[in-house]
Amino acid sequence: MDVINKFYSSAVQTVSQLSGVLPGNNVTREYEVLEQVCTAGVGLMWKVYNGHKKSTKQEVSVFVFEKKCLERWSKDDRETMLETLRRGVQQLTKIRHPHVLTVQHPLEESRDSLAFATEPVFASLANVVGDSVRSDRKLYDVEIRHGLLQLFDGLQFLHNDAKIVHRNISAETIVINKNRSWKLFGFDFCIANQPSTNGTAHWPCREHSTSLHVLAQPSLEYTAPELALNSINTPDSDLFSLGVLIFTIYSGKPLKMFGSDYSGFRRYANELNQRKYPAMNTVPNELTESLKALLHPSASLRPKLHELKQIAYFQDVGVKTLSYLDSLYQWDNLQKSKFYKGLPQIIPTLPHRVNLHSILPYLIKEFVNSPMIPFVLPNVLLIAEMSSQREYCDHILPHLKPIFKLTDPIQILLIFMQKMDLLLKLTPAEEVKQSVLPLLYRSLECDMPQIQELCLGVLPTFSTLIDYNAMKNAVIPRIKKLCLHSNNVSVKVNCLISIGKLLENLDKWLVLDEILPFLQLIQSREPAIVMAIIGIYKIAMTNTKLGITKDVMAHKCIPFLVPLSVENGLTIAQFNTIITLIKEMLGRVEQEQREKLQQLSTIQRDNKPKEASEILANEMENNTHSNTSSFGVSNGDKGDDDMFSGFSVGQTAPKAVAPTLAPVKTKEQLKITHNTANEAATKPDMFSSLMQSNLSSLAINQTTPGATAAAGTTPQLTMPSSNNSNNWHSANPLVMNHILASPQASNNSNNNNNFNSLDDLDPFGSNQTNQAVNKPNNTMYTLQQSTVNYIYPTGYNAANNSMNLGLNKPMNMGATATPTATLMPQTQLTQSTDSKNLNMLSQQDILNFLN
Repeated sequence: MDVINKFYSSAVQTVSQLSGVLPGNNVTREYEVLEQVCTAGVGLMWKVYNGHKKSTKQEVSVFVFEKKCLERWSKDDRETMLETLRRGVQQLTKIRHPHVLTVQHPLEESRDSLAFATEPVFASLANVVGDSVRSDRKLYDVEIRHGLLQLFDGLQFLHNDAKIVHRNISAETIVINKNRSWKLFGFDFCIANQPSTNGTAHWPCREHSTSLHVLAQPSLEYTAPELALNSINTPDSDLFSLGVLIFTIYSGKPLKMFGSDYSGFRRYANELNQRKYPAMNTVPNELTESLKALLHPSASLRPKLHELKQIAYFQDVGVKTLSYLDSLYQWDNLQKSKFYKGLPQIIPTLPHRVNLHSILPYLIKEFVNSPMIPFVLPNVLLIAEMSSQREYCDHILPHLKPIFKLTDPIQILLIFMQKMDLLLKLTPAEEVKQSVLPLLYRSLECDMPQIQELCLGVLPTFSTLIDYNAMKNAVIPRIKKLCLHSNNVSVKVNCLISIGKLLENLDKWLVLDEILPFLQLIQSREPAIVMAIIGIYKIAMTNTKLGITKDVMAHKCIPFLVPLSVENGLTIAQFNTIITLIKEMLGRVEQEQREKLQQLSTIQRDNKPKEASEILANEMENNTHSNTSSFGVSNGDKGDDDMFSGFSVGQTAPKAVAPTLAPVKTKEQLKITHNTANEAATKPDMFSSLMQSNLSSLAINQTTPGATAAAGTTPQLTMPSSNNSNNWHSANPLVMNHILASPQASNNSNNNNNFNSLDDLDPFGSNQTNQAVNKPNNTMYTLQQSTVNYIYPTGYNAANNSMNLGLNKPMNMGATATPTATLMPQTQLTQSTDSKNLNMLSQQDILNFLN
């Protein structure tokens, strides 16, 4: 908060100062004046402010001289000083040279001030030399050497072309502009050439006057000795001032301070005649001798400016590089291209401030020359790589924005793609969306594969800066189009790799709707392309955010991937990768589908109402033991509603055989069994037809039951004699006996046994039975009890049946015309005699039929 308050107070103070300094000055009409940056001129009386032109926003510096500074002066001195300042600015405005300060707006005078506008200024030389200067403003050695060369050029122009002697070369009158070029300023005491009658050049000499204010005359510290001793003024006098300036730059102060002591200056001039120089320990050794030559008391013995340029001190690589840039506008494109190609080896050896403020401005000027941009741009980006983000945004990015829009020459896109990571690191996110993204779109649409591959490799690195709509409508469609239409396999692979890296930033539906269908459109089957496709499928399947559904895997992914596994050219490792992915998909489909079906089954079982079949199954389970306890007992006591109460069986047997109980089913088994019982119950015709067919075929080979009834005997289930052939019948009424053949027919055609039943009859399973078969008379057969219980049709009433079924009584095989017992439903009283001969029906048979 203190920093903000301090900044606010300084801003308010600056505005108040400017409002007091420039009221009514015409400079303020066209220029916006900002903060003060430095001071310059005689006595540093000019205050320099940053500013810009209101109409064009062009950056300038505004020099302001406040007349109140002269309030303590005498009126004559005040007028003389003001006139001197006016004349100096007017002379400066007339001179145009790269190393002379350029005036943008001429001098404007108001009641309180003098003001004019120039090119942007960094500081005066007096502000950056000396021990009290901040470290960030101190000059580097290469800057000093290059600056001195620039002064040499400026003075050469003044002396040879403009025919002007400056007369006030000092640290206060040398201005460093924004590009760190040294410029001549302070032409307040300059003298133009006034040719003599014989045509020789002549510069009048104005002697120093003690009556004038010291600031209204040239500084004695930089004045050549011949002015005081011989009253001679020549261009060589500026060379002496230049020597004092060089000494001041390295030592921080002039040779000797005189102030207004003109007599002291004259004494010192005599000492110089004796070649008495101060210590020059701070001056570089390469410059010491030349500096002493410049300080020679005889003007004619001082070296010329062009000679000074050739000394070893100025042969530094960095100095030459900066000097070449100063004269670059004179070269053709071929010479420029050679220079720019070698510049990347020199830039890293120079201080960053030199690169940023001295080299970069010259490079940016070449952006208007389109053929030179591919040679200049790498150097600009190299400087950007050494810059902070703030420096990049202030000095480089504004000039790169127009270049982002260029597509010709094509090398521009290539260079940007190669340095895209640098641009993304330094460029603010908003500028990336506005300037860098369109550059990438154009790169994807160009015809150069190298640029396309670089662009595809860079895209995923800043996918987080791309909003969803731009990704869906601009980036993905361009990548898909490039992949489908490019003939370069490397480009196709890079397209797929780029999509795979972008999947994390896409949503599930975009992948399912746009990406996966697109993969099936790719016709190329090179192993690299196939593996890139497999990679996308694997990422889409394993990423929890995306998650391909089982339906998509079953209907689209697996049918597409299986043919890929048999493509020619795949290695064993690639084949294993594809098969592993297919197995993973199959496993996931199986797992998810099984879980789904189990959940549905559980829900249906929990929500299904209790059916009649379940009730019947429970009743059957409860009555199983009572229904199967014995075979000679009627089930008529169960009532008419019992499904087993309709039938009664009587049988005689020689020996009682313990009944074998049918296996008891569990409730769950009975429930499943009886789920189909209702369906079977709706088909009485099938049941009746099977019963009727079987009973009819059985009655043909049996005797008429009327004789038995007349004799008053009890009908018995009599086994036919072994002598009767083709009399084999099943005891199960559901079996079609007229279709079945005798089990013994294939073995012995003359010995047809009537015990060939599908029930568990084993007349030949014991020795006793075998012996009875061989006896002609009174032979008793043992009828083995069926392992299932016999059931009776509904409606059968055992109490009303006159037949006594004795299943446990032996059968007399020797009796003649012994009628066989029949199973007759109680409800069918009017049916024929043949229909009354029923076989025994087992519980398991009826349940099987119902199912």
